[in-house]
Amino acid sequence: MSHHVYAFEPPERFVAGTVGAPGERTFFLQARGGGRLISVALEKVQVSLLAEKLEELLQEAHRRFGVDLAAETVAGTADNEPLDMPLDEEFRVGTLGLQFDVDSATVVIEAIAVGEEEAEEPEEEDDDELVTADRDRLRVRLTPAATRAFIERAKRVVASGRPPCPLCGQPLDARGHLCPRHNGYRR
Repeated sequence: MSHHVYAFEPPERFVAGTVGAPGERTFFLQARGGGRLISVALEKVQVSLLAEKLEELLQEAHRRFGVDLAAETVAGTADNEPLDMPLDEEFRVGTLGLQFDVDSATVVIEAIAVGEEEAEEPEEEDDDELVTADRDRLRVRLTPAATRAFIERAKRVVASGRPPCPLCGQPLDARGHLCPRHNGYRR
C-alpha cells in the first residue's frame, strides 16, 4: 500500500486547533502552503506534549549549538484565527517526531499516522524506521520563531478547554464529575 509524505518546508501557516465544544473537541494540526491544506487529527495530550517538547528542543538547541532564539521575530501578531476550511482529516496521528536541523537552524516536526499494529497488539520494535516507513506522514520545517509561535498557540488551545477540578485535576463537565478525591461522589 502506498503512503503519502505531506512536506511543508516551510509552511505558510502551521497551527494546532480544535473543532467542537469543550469536552467534545477534536484536535488538529494543520499545515498550509503551496496551494495545499493538510489537517491531521490527534489527541489533546499529544498537542500538549508537542508544545512542551518543542520548548525543550529549542532550549537544547540554544544550549548546544548557540542558536539565537531571540534574533528572529514573528511578523504580525499571534495567530488566533480559526482552522482553515475545508477541514478534511487526512489521518490520525499515532507518533510525533522532532528534530533540530543544525545546518539550516530549523525545527522539523513529523506527525506519523497510526498504524494497524498500533490499533491491535504492538509488535516487536527492532527497527522503528521499518515499522513506520509505510505510513502517511506530515513533515513541517519551522524557524525557531515560527516554532515559538506554534508553541504559544498550542498552549492556548489546550488551556481553552474545560477547567480542571481543584482537587484531582481532571476536567470538570458542566454537570460536574466523579471526583476520586471525594470517593466517587459528584463534585
